[in-house]
Amino acid sequence: MANCPAVHGGYPSNYVAVSIAIFAVILLIVRSSFPFLIHKVPSARGSAFWIPVIQVVASFNFLLSLVMAGNFLKYKKSHWWLSCYVWAVWVEGPLGFGLLMSCRIAQAFQLYYAFVKRRLPPVRSHIFLPLIVLPWIAGAAIIHVKKPLNCRCHLQTYWVIAVMCLHALYVAVLVGFTGAIRHIEFRFDELKDLWQGILVSASLIGLWVSAYILNEIHDNISWLQVTSRFILLFTASSLVLVFFSISISQPLLTQISFIKREPIEFKTMCQALGIPDSGLLLHREQAVVIDPNEPLDKLLTHKRFRQSFMAFADSCLAGESVHFFEEVHELGKIPIDDPVRRIYMARHIINKYIIAGSAMEVNISHRSRQAILSTTDLTHPDLFTNALNELLQLMKMNLAKDFWSSMYFLKLKDETSVRSNGYEMEQMSGAYSFSPRLSCVNAIDDPFHHDHFSSGSSQDVHHPYQ
Repeated sequence: MANCPAVHGGYPSNYVAVSIAIFAVILLIVRSSFPFLIHKVPSARGSAFWIPVIQVVASFNFLLSLVMAGNFLKYKKSHWWLSCYVWAVWVEGPLGFGLLMSCRIAQAFQLYYAFVKRRLPPVRSHIFLPLIVLPWIAGAAIIHVKKPLNCRCHLQTYWVIAVMCLHALYVAVLVGFTGAIRHIEFRFDELKDLWQGILVSASLIGLWVSAYILNEIHDNISWLQVTSRFILLFTASSLVLVFFSISISQPLLTQISFIKREPIEFKTMCQALGIPDSGLLLHREQAVVIDPNEPLDKLLTHKRFRQSFMAFADSCLAGESVHFFEEVHELGKIPIDDPVRRIYMARHIINKYIIAGSAMEVNISHRSRQAILSTTDLTHPDLFTNALNELLQLMKMNLAKDFWSSMYFLKLKDETSVRSNGYEMEQMSGAYSFSPRLSCVNAIDDPFHHDHFSSGSSQDVHHPYQ
């Protein structure tokens, strides 16, 4: 066994496989950080941020454990932290593949509750994820105590069956959640990413079993062991790239091109969901007279006033309430019979404004916040009504009073006046157009009707002055 290539690493193919694994890790880090570094997308908070981060860490642990436990490099195991039980048991299991599968199950669990149950998950992700990793920790502890590994860091047959059953159980759970949401017409790549994860994880498990059987039956064939190790690490490197998904946690980031540095096609969730006139300010829309005596909630329904008021609120570092009003206003444009888009928008609003510590957390009462977080119907039309009423009262007492005397309102007033005059001129020019189809004056009352009609007619009509 001393001459076994599985014990003494350093083959050229081993270094090629390690190079591929390093490249895969670099590519994974670049892919996960690309939207934030290049397009300056603000990072999310909560599980939408740290689950993809944990996926990257688990992928790195998984590949590193295969390199160390599979003896791809030539080194002496003179320290305890180089033993098979550290890398093949703990790092590869609970901190590697097990953690990677658990992250994907946690994401599928969130999608199931949001789009099938139409509510937020009853267990927060920071609690759910450690719970589903516990079987891996328990299994690693048992193996560490029993010490069934041989010199090649391989388990005995009955241990392999138990470990493969654990792997297959997690794949089956992921298949169950994915099958439960397969009928949902997702707007992004969530379902595709889940099926990809199932396919590559099942393929890797099958490759593990095949490599183990071949190595145990033909343990005297060096090229077979070297080849199987190369294929195993190459497949694992491909797995971590395909398995990583950000569409489930932050679907808007899927709209950013990874190949070209180009502007983001959809800047907001409203535009990504195709909500009519979301984020658009039409140049030809009719000007609205701004009356300070009108209720603030009515004024905020006008796009130009809302944008001016939002700019003023942002300058006062208090724009969260106005941004919240705008997104809830856009949510109201989605029909009730379109639950998928309403759920997307509701989740986006909750993650951005409602969850404690979110990027633009709004100042609402604990009762209103808990009512939203514990709702049993994310598509309910009055989901954010109480929170919106509270914020409108705060804006009336603070921002609105200062806005009427600010330069933002004066500028809006001037723009409204100019646009109103321009609109009237446009209407007048249309009313007195010399085109017979655009004229608003009846023919019998128009003394010039015969003249300009004759000049605009075809050449077959004889002009009276010729």
